[in-house]
Amino acid sequence: MTNSTGSAAHVAGLMPGGASNTLANEDLLPTTAAQRHWTWKDFAALWVGMVVCVPTYTMASSMLDQGFTWQMAVWLVFLANCIVLVPMVLIGRVGPKYGVPFPVLARASFGVKGANLPAVLRGLVACGWFSINCYFGALALHGFLNILGMGLAGPAEGQTISTSQFMCFLAFWAVHIYFIWKGPESIRKLEVIAAPLMIIASIALVVVLMMKVPSGQLFNLPAKVVEGGPKTWAALTGLVGFWATLALNIPDFTRFAKSQKDQVMGQAIGLPIPMALFSMVGVIGFSASAILYGKAQLFPDGLLTQMGSVAAGVGLLVILLANLTTNVAANLVSPSYDFSQVAPSKISFRMGGLIAALIGLVFMPWKLLATSGGYLFTWLGGYGTLLGAIAGILLVDYYLVRKSELKVDDLYRRGGEYEYSNGWNVQALIAFALGVLPCLPGYLAVSGVIDKAAVPGLLLALFDFGWFFSLAVAGTYYYLTAKKK
Repeated sequence: MTNSTGSAAHVAGLMPGGASNTLANEDLLPTTAAQRHWTWKDFAALWVGMVVCVPTYTMASSMLDQGFTWQMAVWLVFLANCIVLVPMVLIGRVGPKYGVPFPVLARASFGVKGANLPAVLRGLVACGWFSINCYFGALALHGFLNILGMGLAGPAEGQTISTSQFMCFLAFWAVHIYFIWKGPESIRKLEVIAAPLMIIASIALVVVLMMKVPSGQLFNLPAKVVEGGPKTWAALTGLVGFWATLALNIPDFTRFAKSQKDQVMGQAIGLPIPMALFSMVGVIGFSASAILYGKAQLFPDGLLTQMGSVAAGVGLLVILLANLTTNVAANLVSPSYDFSQVAPSKISFRMGGLIAALIGLVFMPWKLLATSGGYLFTWLGGYGTLLGAIAGILLVDYYLVRKSELKVDDLYRRGGEYEYSNGWNVQALIAFALGVLPCLPGYLAVSGVIDKAAVPGLLLALFDFGWFFSLAVAGTYYYLTAKKK
């Protein structure tokens, strides 16, 4: 067993006769002491960079249409992110202690081969979001070039994307490849630079709008009256699911932390409050556009365009930067490690990132959004809630079964403690199935795959608690069947 710092050199030295080269490569090995230099400021900047994005902007304001007041909507955003911060920090503690990424941590509970299941599931949903964010970035780039007088055309009748928009998509897509090629350290530098710029831009937008609209009007926009009232639990579950997938792979980042204090403090500062504040920016923009221009604009580009060419130009650049920082950190780092887990001897971090980027091209988001935009977002967002089962298994295994102690060498070898049955832990698979399957009918109905009328009301309601239910059920079953230390 390695010491608690997870000596990469020690594990690497075992590869010829101990740690299997089919389970290890340089990117999956524990980080060295020299690599662990990220401070709390880096983690706070990382989160601010990911938080400031179009979906967060629309988070609270879109809930007004579901019957919530803006105060309740912002409060739920804050509460949901306080909730998801708990598994984020707890799973994140593995990073500074052992220096291993998420797919390697998953080997302790799912088995050295069974970890492929949670890794691929996590990686695929990241590819979907990566593709969509690239498309939104492309539209922002296309709009910015037109402000500069390029005169680029939109899609013709019957088309879902124009040639110029597709070229913008490829250009924005290619920028992401640079950061994957340079590795996690380049992402840290990007977030440190971008975070304060996006904070300044957000404050500037709020100041301008509040100068134009009296605060009494700005915060009195009524919520919509909906039958049965707002669905608080369903909204809270969806909001938790927004970052639930990242709670799984947070060790991909915390493995570079200087200390436990740095990852805990950085995440606590960078996640719940910035999420609430930036969703509040969306509420202000939503309300101001309704008062000033007669139509509430849910997305920031619609508001910025109405404010004039200068505001639109600067705003679209900020949206471009926001999409880039969120996409690189949240949607490319994870699949880079996840796909590397499937075949470590053949797929490096770089190669995994390239695979994820290529899958993003295959998604062709302009076609998907043209035919099933709302359902697509529900599908991807709901997918995140179902992965609560994986979080439950990881937490129970690490804290309750193994008492925070891992045999790092055995994470990289066949025949060790995490071999289970030919590399697969059957009990972990059963726990995952028990956590997910009861939520699946409601998930398929909400995402539009099957008719809601065909699903019993109890199963529809169960999906409203999807993340909480799957985490609790999977974690409980795993604890009851696992061999305790």
